[in-house]
Amino acid sequence: MSAITPHYRTVQQLLQSQSFAIDEYQREYKWERENIDELLSDLQAKFYADYRQGDETTAVSRYAEYFLGSIIVSKRNGKNYLIDGQQRVTSLTLLLICLYRAAKGRGLPVIQTLAPLIFSDNLGQPKFNLDIPERLPVIQALFEDLPFNPDGKDESIQTMYARYADIKDNDLLAELGEALPHFIYWLLTRVGLIEIATDNDSYAYAIFETMNDRGKPLSPVDMLKAYLLAPIEDAQARQMANQTWKQQVLELISWGGEHEPERDANCIKAWLRAQYAESIRERKAGSVDKDWELIGTVFHRWVRDHSVRLGLGKAQANLKLMAESFPFFAKVYRQILLASRQYTPGLQAIYYNAHNDFTWQSTVLLAPLVETDDDETVRRKLAVTATYLDIWLMRRAVNYIRVGYSSVSYAMWLLCRDLRRRPLTELVDILGNKLAEDEVTFEGSPAKGRTGIQGLGLNQFSRRYIYHLLARITEATERGAGRTGSFDKLVDRTARNPFDIEHIWADNFEAVKTMFADEAEFTDWRNHVASLLLLPADVNRSLQDKPFAQKRAHYARQNFYAASLDASAYEHQPKFRQFADANQLPFESVDLFTKEDQLGRRKLVSALVELVWSPSRLVEAAA
Repeated sequence: MSAITPHYRTVQQLLQSQSFAIDEYQREYKWERENIDELLSDLQAKFYADYRQGDETTAVSRYAEYFLGSIIVSKRNGKNYLIDGQQRVTSLTLLLICLYRAAKGRGLPVIQTLAPLIFSDNLGQPKFNLDIPERLPVIQALFEDLPFNPDGKDESIQTMYARYADIKDNDLLAELGEALPHFIYWLLTRVGLIEIATDNDSYAYAIFETMNDRGKPLSPVDMLKAYLLAPIEDAQARQMANQTWKQQVLELISWGGEHEPERDANCIKAWLRAQYAESIRERKAGSVDKDWELIGTVFHRWVRDHSVRLGLGKAQANLKLMAESFPFFAKVYRQILLASRQYTPGLQAIYYNAHNDFTWQSTVLLAPLVETDDDETVRRKLAVTATYLDIWLMRRAVNYIRVGYSSVSYAMWLLCRDLRRRPLTELVDILGNKLAEDEVTFEGSPAKGRTGIQGLGLNQFSRRYIYHLLARITEATERGAGRTGSFDKLVDRTARNPFDIEHIWADNFEAVKTMFADEAEFTDWRNHVASLLLLPADVNRSLQDKPFAQKRAHYARQNFYAASLDASAYEHQPKFRQFADANQLPFESVDLFTKEDQLGRRKLVSALVELVWSPSRLVEAAA
C-alpha cells in the first residue's frame, strides 16, 4: 500500500527548492480580487496583532502562527502534482514575487531567503517552483519586472497577471513600511499549511474526494444555517426555512453558469457587514478584531455571539432572517454581480466601480437597503450609492490617493454605518453632503500635496485609472455627438482589437526639443492625461512613431474625443456643438499640438471630468 503522509509545513519548508506541477485537466487559476484582498487583510491583521515598532526581526519567532489550510500532492515521475491547492499555492507565489520585488527595491537582505522559494537553480538556469509550462512566461515577467501583455492569453495567465496587480494595489506594502522584513520573515516561518502527500494518484484523488464530499467539514454557511434552524421546532416551518436557505445558496454558487463555492459566504459577509457591523479594529498594533473583521472571517460565530443584538434566538426571528432577509439580500447581491459584469442601463456606475476593481462595492451597496424595499426602490438606491462611490473613488485616484482594500476599509465601515437602512431621499441628501464636504476634489489641493486632474500623468500607479478616465470622457463625448459608443466596448480587453492608450506626442524628443527645457520635461508633458487618447490597438501601433501633423487626419476617423483634435470633425455636427455649448466644454482643433495646445486640452479634460463625475448625477440616479 502506498504511503499517505500529512506534514505541517511552513511556507518556507513547503516551497524551499521544491516545484509543483498540475495535470492538464485541472481547472484554471480562478481567484478573484476579493479572495486576494481577504487573504492579505487576514495576514496583515494576524501579523500586526504581535508586531511592535522597534522589534528586531528575531522577535518574529515569538509571533503567533497562521494556518492556510491543506494541500494534496501526488508525487510521481520526480514531480509534485497539486491535486488540491493550486489556487492557494499560485496566490502565495504571486505574493512572494511581489514581496521579493519590494525587498529588492529597498536592498533588504531577506531577498536571499525569498528567492529560493520562487525559483531554484537548474544547472545554471532558473526553474520556477510553480512548474506549469504555459504559465512560466507570466511568472518570469513578474519576477524579473519585465513588460508583459496578457491580452489573448489563457484565462489562468490573465488572472495571474491581474491578481499580481491587485496585490500591488492592495496597499499592504505601503502600510508595512519599515515592518516589511518582519512581515516577510513571519510569512515564511510562522504561516503554514498541511501537505498531504502520496505517491499514488488514486489515493490522492480519493483523499480529495473524501475531503470535498463525504468528509467535507461544515462550511461557515452550513454552521450559520444550523444555528438559525435550531430553535425552529415546527416541522413545516423548519423545512421551509431550510429549503429557502439551500435554494439561495445554490443560486449564489452557481450564478452566471460558474460554480463558485465561496460566493454564498461572500454574499453573507457583505450583507452582515453592511447591515450590522457596529465596530472595527483600531488602526494600531496590538488591536483585536471587532465586528467588521470578525464577520469577514468567522461570521457564523459572530452571529451566534451577537444574537441578542440581532434579535435572534427565537423561532420567529430566525425564520424571518432565513426566509425573508437572506433571500432579499441574496437577490440584490446577484443583481450587483450582474451589473458588475454587464453594462446595465441605470446601473452603469456599478459597472464603472467594478472596472476599477473596487472590492468593497457590494458591501456598501447593501447598506441602505431594507427588506421591504420594492424592486424600483432597490434599483434607485443601488444607482445612487454606486454613483457616489464612483465619484469618491475617482477623486482619489486622480490625486494619487490609494484606494486599495486595506486603505479604505475604515472609510467603508463608516460609510455603511451612515447609510444603513436609509430612505431614498435621505440617502441622496447624505451622499450629496458627503461630496460637498469632501476635502478631496478633482481640482486638488497643492497645500496638501494633491495636484488633482492638472497633475495627473501616466505612471505605474495611475495607468489603470487613466485608462478608465479616458474611456469615460470618450464615452461622454461620443454620446454628446449623437453616437453610440459605450464604456464597456472601450474597455473590453477580450475584443480582437481592444482600445489602448495613445500618446499624441510620439516618443521622439529630438523632433520637438525646441518646445521643452529638457527630455525630462518632455516626458512629463507627453505622459500628462491631456496628451493621451484611446484608440484601437491596430491604429495605435500604426501611428506610434508619426508626428502629430500626420496623425491628425487618422484621429478624425476615430472616436469623437480623438477626432476633436482635427478641424474636419466639427463639420456638420449640430448635436456635438449643442453638447459642447450647453456644458461649456472648450473643444477646439489644433494644427501642431504645441505646449499651448496641450494646456488648452487640459482645460477640456478638466471640464469633461467635472461633467462626467458631477455630484448632480446623484439626483439623476435617484430619478
